[in-house]
Amino acid sequence: MSPTVWFLTGNEGKLAEASIHLSNLGYRVKQLMVDEEELYEPQAESLEVVARSKINQALNHLPEQFGNNDMILVEDAGLFIKALDGFPGVYSSFVHSTIGNLGVIRLLNHLSTEDPVSSANLRAAEFRAVAALWCNGEIIIGEGICPGHIGDELMEGNGFGFDPIFIPYDLDEHKNPLPAGTYGDYSTHGKTFGAIDSVAKNKFSHRVRALENLFSQLPSA
Repeated sequence: MSPTVWFLTGNEGKLAEASIHLSNLGYRVKQLMVDEEELYEPQAESLEVVARSKINQALNHLPEQFGNNDMILVEDAGLFIKALDGFPGVYSSFVHSTIGNLGVIRLLNHLSTEDPVSSANLRAAEFRAVAALWCNGEIIIGEGICPGHIGDELMEGNGFGFDPIFIPYDLDEHKNPLPAGTYGDYSTHGKTFGAIDSVAKNKFSHRVRALENLFSQLPSA
């Protein structure tokens, strides 16, 4: 039987992304649900600190079906905008729930200049993700980054969070990110994460990169 990974998340989009990717690696993914009031998120400057805290909290809420070889997965991610000194970063969830995508666009429009090059640099950003896995009493960490920039307007669709405003940079043939303005073998053609389907998004996704980095540290299922 394939190993089971219990993913602590209430976000169906994150669960779907992880399930698609990890099933290809030979793992089964189940959702670990815990009431929000029973969890707390530490005020930390590091995604890894937050992820480790979530793992330790999850250990207090294991389901009855949890097997001896089962694992616990948590993931924390943030949008880091260059012109805002990395804001919202680890506070991305709170910022999204308060000012939303349009609020971020308004912040950057306020900073924009008439110089197109300077204006483009102001919109540079990257998604960062940390995936933490509890396995046989050990916590293993994986990291992933997707560089890109903030679009001028929302592009709704299949995404969640800040996906509707984030446009990733193109990738080369090995799916490595290219510098801004460089055309690559893989491209969203100016579309945000929110405007493309999950298959296309997973080629760029910081979360997928974090999972790949994490599970490359384990033997194949």
